[in-house]
Amino acid sequence: MSREHHLQRVLDCGIVAVVRFSAPEPLVGVVEALAAGGVTVAEVTLTVPGALDVIRAARRQLGDRVLLGAGTVLDPETARAALLAGAEFIVAPNLNPDVIKTCRRYDKLVMPGAFTPTEVVAAWEAGADVVKVFPADVVGPAFFKALRGPLPQVKLMPTGGVDLTTATEFLAAGAVCLGVGGNLVDPKAVAAGDFARITQTARQYAEIVKRYRAG
Repeated sequence: MSREHHLQRVLDCGIVAVVRFSAPEPLVGVVEALAAGGVTVAEVTLTVPGALDVIRAARRQLGDRVLLGAGTVLDPETARAALLAGAEFIVAPNLNPDVIKTCRRYDKLVMPGAFTPTEVVAAWEAGADVVKVFPADVVGPAFFKALRGPLPQVKLMPTGGVDLTTATEFLAAGAVCLGVGGNLVDPKAVAAGDFARITQTARQYAEIVKRYRAG
């Protein structure tokens, strides 16, 4: 599928689950639990030991049910390795133009990180499909509302500080989708193998997006 198709999947879902844990073994089950709750876009961060193996295994098991990406990608070499392992998109906490170039070379979706208006514009001009504003809890929804005035063309995704109480605020402020980590993929639930809890929480986030978009 093309980059444009994958971007539409992200926008339609409205949630990018950030999957991070100290061990790789339960993470395929976590991604499956997210999908069961309606969150069908997930990034496995490369801080997870054996993250590329998790991506490979999840792609084999889940196929196209989930749009699976790699997160915390800091350099083009790692981006390429993640894409070859089956990642369909790349997310970073920072802006590295070479990572964007690598993704464009392979026609893959890329969401680099930025924090200031200057960094946001630089990421967009470099070819970002979505700009991840991180850490979003430092600036809050008001920052997104302020950016929408001069930069309505830039697709923004807050990550950090997005939870069940702030999700609607970020959407109302102009976020096109929400990056959600531990508030969605609770490490305690992962450790306990409580996938039903993850599915339930995913369903809550998916319902927030649906309800907001319905007006």
